[in-house]
Amino acid sequence: MPRLRLTGSEQAAVTTSVKPVAAGGAARDGDWRELGRRVRLLRAVTLLRGLRRDELRVLAEVMRPLAVESGTVLYRQGEPATRFFLIESGTVTRASVETETLGPGDTFGDALLWSGSSFRTTATAQSPCALWVVDADELARVREEHRSLDQALQQLRPGADAPAEAAVPEQGVRIELRGLSQHVRGGRQVLHDVGFSIEPGELVAVVGGSGAGKSTLLDAIAGVRPADDGAVVYDGVDYYDNVAAYRSSLGYVPQEDIIHRELPLVSTLRYSAWLRLPSGTPGSEIERAVADALEALDLAERSGTRVGSLSGGQRKRASIAVELLTRPRVFFLDEPTSGLDPATGAELMRQLRRLSNSGRTVVLTTHTPDDIRICDKVVFLARDGYLAFVGTPEQAKQYFDVDGFEEVYERLGVEATPEEWGRRFAETSEPVEADGSADRNGGPPPSARASAGTVAQWWTLTRRNLEILVRNRLTLAIVLGSPVLVVAMLAVLFQPGAFDFASPSPSTTLMILFWVAFGGFFFGLTYGLLQICTELPIVRRERFVNLGVVPYVLSKITVLIPLLLLVVVLMIGVLRAADRLPAAGFGTYSSLTLTLLLDAAVGLALGLLGSAAVTDPTQATLVLPMLCFPAVLFSGAILPVPLMTGVAEVLSYPISTRWAFEGLGRDFGLDHLFGHGGSKLGPPLLAQYGDSFSHAVWINWAIMGGMTIVLLVATCAVLARKCRTAGS
Repeated sequence: MPRLRLTGSEQAAVTTSVKPVAAGGAARDGDWRELGRRVRLLRAVTLLRGLRRDELRVLAEVMRPLAVESGTVLYRQGEPATRFFLIESGTVTRASVETETLGPGDTFGDALLWSGSSFRTTATAQSPCALWVVDADELARVREEHRSLDQALQQLRPGADAPAEAAVPEQGVRIELRGLSQHVRGGRQVLHDVGFSIEPGELVAVVGGSGAGKSTLLDAIAGVRPADDGAVVYDGVDYYDNVAAYRSSLGYVPQEDIIHRELPLVSTLRYSAWLRLPSGTPGSEIERAVADALEALDLAERSGTRVGSLSGGQRKRASIAVELLTRPRVFFLDEPTSGLDPATGAELMRQLRRLSNSGRTVVLTTHTPDDIRICDKVVFLARDGYLAFVGTPEQAKQYFDVDGFEEVYERLGVEATPEEWGRRFAETSEPVEADGSADRNGGPPPSARASAGTVAQWWTLTRRNLEILVRNRLTLAIVLGSPVLVVAMLAVLFQPGAFDFASPSPSTTLMILFWVAFGGFFFGLTYGLLQICTELPIVRRERFVNLGVVPYVLSKITVLIPLLLLVVVLMIGVLRAADRLPAAGFGTYSSLTLTLLLDAAVGLALGLLGSAAVTDPTQATLVLPMLCFPAVLFSGAILPVPLMTGVAEVLSYPISTRWAFEGLGRDFGLDHLFGHGGSKLGPPLLAQYGDSFSHAVWINWAIMGGMTIVLLVATCAVLARKCRTAGS
C-alpha cells in the first residue's frame, strides 16, 4: 500500500484536481473567487460551524490542495500530528479500534487543532481524493497572529484524532418528549400530543408562527412550566420527577435579560457563581469559572464593562455566560436572536453552534429563518402547538417542498388546519410512546450538585444589592435626595414652636406628627415597591437553581433598613434643629426613632409584597396610590379613631401610620400638652382623640413589628408561588 511522504520533491510531483495555490496565494494574487470557494467549503464542515466568516477566511488562506490515489496512507497511528485534512471529493477511512469512512465535507487529522503530539488513528484513501491540507507550521503562525481564531479552535469539540490531552467534550443530554399537552386559563389547549427526541450535542430550533406554542414547549421541556400531560425524559429518567437532580445541569436563558445592567459584567458573573456553586468553593475556582465563561463567549475583553453598556448581542451572550458557570449539559434559549440585527444574530448563533460542538445539547426557539440553517434539527409547530415536522433543515425543505424556510411559514398558515398538519406528520413519523414511563435502562438520575446554602445566599445577595444601589448613581441620588426635599418642605410648611407648653398649636402639632409618621411609611413603601418586579426574570431563573426566597427577601431588608434608619434620623434631626419638634431627652428621641423605623419597616414590607404581586414596574406605579390613600384616611390623624364608623375603625387596625402616629403622640406627651397646656383648643381635641395617646408605646411597636413579619411572610409566599417550577 503506497504511503504519502510529503518531502519537497514529492510535493512538487503531486498531481491535483484543483488549481494549486500556495499558502496565502489566493489573497496575494487577488483570486477572491477561489478564496470564497474555500470559505464555502469550510463553512459546510460540521466541526468548524462555530467559526466566524473572518476566522474561516484566515484558515482558507493557508489551505493547500492535494490529490492522492486510492490506497494512499495519509498518516499512521502514533505518527507526529503535522497536518489537518478536509475532503473535497473521494473517500477516506480512519481506523483505530473501529473503522470509519469519511466523505466530502468531512475532516481528519483533528489532533493538529489541539496541538497534539501524535495521531490516534490511521487514515487511508479508499478512492482518488481531492483534499485540502493545513500544515502545522502555517496553522501555528495564524493562531499566533489571530487570537480570536485560536480561542475559537480551542472551543471546538475534539474529534477522533484529538490528542489524549485535549479537553474531554461535554456529554450532552438525550431528551425524549412523550405526548406533551398543555392548557392555559380558560381551557384552551396550546400543545397537542407533542413527541420527538433530541440527541446529545444537537443544536435544535423550535420554529413556528405566532401562537404556535414555541415558548410553551421550550418551558415544558426545561421544566419552567411543566406540561399538563405527557412526560419529558432525560437520558432515560423522568425529568419532572427528578428536577432537583438536573437543576445545575441545565442552562435556561429567557427572552428577558437575566443579568443586572448596573453591574460590571465580571461582577455579575462572580455573584452568580457564588450563588450557584457550593458554599466553601475556593475563590480561585470561582475566578476560574468566571474566566472560562467569559472566554467561551468571547467576552473577556468586555469583563469590566457595565452590562447596560454592552450591545444587545453581548448582553445575550452575557446571559449565556451566567449559565455556563456550572458547566451545564443542556441549554434552553427563548428567541435568543430576537431584536438583534442580522450580523449580531448570526454571530450569536455561531456561539451556540460552538456550545453544541463542545458536546452540549442546545434547544432554542426562533422566528428567524436564517437561524435554522446552522442547526442540526428543526421542529416546526403549527398554530396551537400541533407538531408539523421534526428533522434536519434539508429534510424540512423536502418535506414541505419549498426552497426557503420562509415558505414553510406560509404553508403552515394557509394550506391546512393545524390539526391536519399534525395528522400528516404523525402518519409519516415513528410513534413516540406516551405512557410517561422512563426507559428501564436509563439508569438512576444524576446526583444533585450542591449549591450555596441559605446564609451564603443571603450574604451574596446582600452584597449584590448594595453594589447595585451604589453603582446606580441616579437611583442613589433619588433615594437619598427625596427625603431631604420632603423634610425641607415640612420645615418650611409649619411654624416653629408648635409644641410650646405655654402657647401650643394643637392642630399644627397633630399635622406635624402625622406627616412625620406618613413620611416614614411612604419612604419604606417606595423603596420596596420596585425591588422585585424590576428583576423578576432574574429571580425566576435563580429560583430555578435553588435560590431561596427567604434569603432573597431578607437581603432586601438588610440593605434597605439601614437606609431607612438614616432617613428617619435625618428627618428627626432636621425638624428638631428647625424647632418643629420639641426639646426632649435621649430616651424620648430613641423611642421616637424606633417607632418611625418600625413604621418604615411596615411600609417596606408592604412595598416588597406589592412588588412581588405585580409583573412589571408600570403596575407597581399604579399600585402606589392604592396603598397610600388608606395610610392617610385611616391613620386617625385627619379623623380621630373614636369618631370613625365601626367599619372604618376596623380598617384602621392594619394601618401602620395609625400606630406610628399614636406612638409619636405618646412619646411627646400630647395628653399632657393638650389637657394642661396654654391652648383652649387642647381639651376639646383631646376629648375627640380619647385614649389614642395613652397606650404604652411598646404595644404600638409590637403591632407594627407583627405587621412587618406577616407582610414579609406573605411576600415570600407570593414570590415562591410566582416562581414555581417543576419539582417545587
